[in-house]
Amino acid sequence: MVEIRIAYQGKLRCSARHVDSGVTLITDAPKDNMGQGASFSPTDLVGAALGTCMLTIMGIAAQKMELDLSGASVVVTKEMVADPLRRIGRLAVTFNLPGRCTAEQRQKLENAAMTCPVHKSLHPNVQTPITFNWT
Repeated sequence: MVEIRIAYQGKLRCSARHVDSGVTLITDAPKDNMGQGASFSPTDLVGAALGTCMLTIMGIAAQKMELDLSGASVVVTKEMVADPLRRIGRLAVTFNLPGRCTAEQRQKLENAAMTCPVHKSLHPNVQTPITFNWT
């Protein structure tokens, strides 16, 4: 179990402290929703969680295969929708990965990414197109 303690700082800003590590992050409402956009919005964190989770799960699979994924990166593009209510409508995920592995290893890594708990936790109405670019 993980505990995260969140405090409202005023002006649509919150701080969230990860109790085990003591690390604190700040969220701010986005400019298009009355905020300053000075930090990650809560919905931005969902996109960040998706990308980091998928890359981490790929990293675990790579370690098991004794592969080095150093230099791998992911870009998540978040799109909001307003109908019928404001929510995340799309999280497009694009991986850029080093091509130092076989086709079979690539398939295993891509399959691993798709088992990410964040991806599996998203509502099916959130579109998640995923692209893997192997260099």
